Amino acid sequence: MIISGLLAGPAAVALQPPPAFSSGGLRRTRERALGGTVPPVRGLVRRTKGLPHRSFLSLARGAVLAAVFNPVPVMAQEPRFVDVTEAAGIDFVHENGAFGEKYLPETMGSGVAFFDADGDGDQDLLFVNSRRWPGHRTEPEPTAALYRNRGDGTFEDATAGSGLDTPLYGIGTAIADYDADGDQDVYLTVLGPNRLLENTGGGVFREAPHAAAVANPGFSSVATWLDADGDGDLDLFLLNYVEWSIEEDIFCALDGVNKSYCTPESYGGASAVLYRNDGPEGFTDVTKEAGLFNPRGKGLGVAVLDFDDDGLFDLAVANDTQPNYLYRNLGGGRFEDAGVLSGIAFAENGAARGAMGIDASDYDGDGMPDLVIGNFSNEMVSLYHNEGVGFFIDQAPVSEIGRNSLLTLAFGAFFFDYDLDGRQDIFVANGHVENDIAAVQQRVSYRQAPHLFRNRGDGGFEEVTTASPDLARAMVARGAAFGDIDGDGDPDLAVSENGGPARLFRNDGGERNGWVGFRLRGENSNRDGIGAKITLAIEDAGVTRSETRIVKSATGYASQNQLEVTFGLGSGGRAVSAEVRWPSGTRSEIESPAARRFHVLEEPPS
Repeated sequence: MIISGLLAGPAAVALQPPPAFSSGGLRRTRERALGGTVPPVRGLVRRTKGLPHRSFLSLARGAVLAAVFNPVPVMAQEPRFVDVTEAAGIDFVHENGAFGEKYLPETMGSGVAFFDADGDGDQDLLFVNSRRWPGHRTEPEPTAALYRNRGDGTFEDATAGSGLDTPLYGIGTAIADYDADGDQDVYLTVLGPNRLLENTGGGVFREAPHAAAVANPGFSSVATWLDADGDGDLDLFLLNYVEWSIEEDIFCALDGVNKSYCTPESYGGASAVLYRNDGPEGFTDVTKEAGLFNPRGKGLGVAVLDFDDDGLFDLAVANDTQPNYLYRNLGGGRFEDAGVLSGIAFAENGAARGAMGIDASDYDGDGMPDLVIGNFSNEMVSLYHNEGVGFFIDQAPVSEIGRNSLLTLAFGAFFFDYDLDGRQDIFVANGHVENDIAAVQQRVSYRQAPHLFRNRGDGGFEEVTTASPDLARAMVARGAAFGDIDGDGDPDLAVSENGGPARLFRNDGGERNGWVGFRLRGENSNRDGIGAKITLAIEDAGVTRSETRIVKSATGYASQNQLEVTFGLGSGGRAVSAEVRWPSGTRSEIESPAARRFHVLEEPPS
């Protein structure tokens, strides 16, 4: 069954940026409608066998893009991201515990998440926090912060009594309804035992019944949820960073005299962990059986994708100073690393980079997921195009993305369609780890502005950060996420700053274009539909093209975007049909989904 639960967006679009906030809440109506049967939506590009010459691939891709996207001029007034942190009621400040000893974990935090904590349909905000070190703690101790969305884009602090108000050295978060009870649960990656918190309803959390089974005691960085073995339950994939403790801290120096933060080469690596969800029986560590055990890993980012389009969920892992991994899912819960063969393991010079955040999406409309990876300064952001034959080519060195990101140090990095033109843009959150880096590298700064790259529609990107003066301010950014805080369809941004105040940026102007959104409800698949592949056919000026999105848990760096999937339609586009390929293999279809609405799609019986 397909239920079209329509959440109304604005009926008319203002030509000028809206006022700070509306005094009233968002109007929501729901109506039930049975979805009709439509022909399956197929991709517009056929993949070829064998690996063509790179120049041929570039020419062929250019021809396809010219035919499929029909690039349109930039809108007369570029959408702007406006800092509404204070007006929205956000006052979170991250505590990294730094007191002069320069312990490695101080450089890491922290993540941020958009999710519906209380089940009212609005995007709430969770900021992960760290804490002060032993011997330096004072009351009250800092904790994570949960902000409840009032429904008009403003927030109230709901941390007290939420179960999230416990001091810990937190780094990241991954959110999903892992127990299929209808509420979003929270997993926190921590220096020390991780935490799995069960949502009891209304945004109140408690330790989950089987939390001890996933309380990895190491230096965990990021995690994500996926159905790794196809049994309908959400499994947990966790990355650990390095082997570090206060007792084993190493002295490093940029100038040979004063202590600096050590690079990860100074410490041994740590393996990722795959916890299989066994339902009422809890979780089981199946890392070795799955072929994922690798103690050399120094993971800081993971993206779930189906890079070979075989219907199984693969894992792309961004490692810091170690080769990146691309774990191909072999079925039955087993994986093999194809990172080297796929081309994402090393830079073009053969060196492993300092990789942090990572995300996967199809940015050129060929139906295959591509990768963006944030790297250390002097290494530039990676933009790996999926050639469709199990191989990726990094397009960043010959693009504006590479040139503009050479000196910045990227943590959060993800794809999103900020202007709702139907093309996946890129956001990158930047900030160095050394506050005195300029003393030894004069062209590199500690505080750095983020990057906002607009997808031109021809396979290239242009940076438009300065079109949003608030966004273009320098930060020591780490985690970043997008979510629609005010129900107008366009994605807003939250950015967490290491040792500083968080920032919330409202998207003003993206809603001028049309859009259609989907919320999934799994039955045989997991409740959130995580891993479902949604393909939307869009007709614009007599040309029909297809766009593909995946429902994802945590991605980027230590953070989570909203679970709902939004497709931009541009100024004159129309949604013709949508097809959902559920993780269970079941397919569902809906004809002519109405624009400026979120449609709730339920998985049909198998």
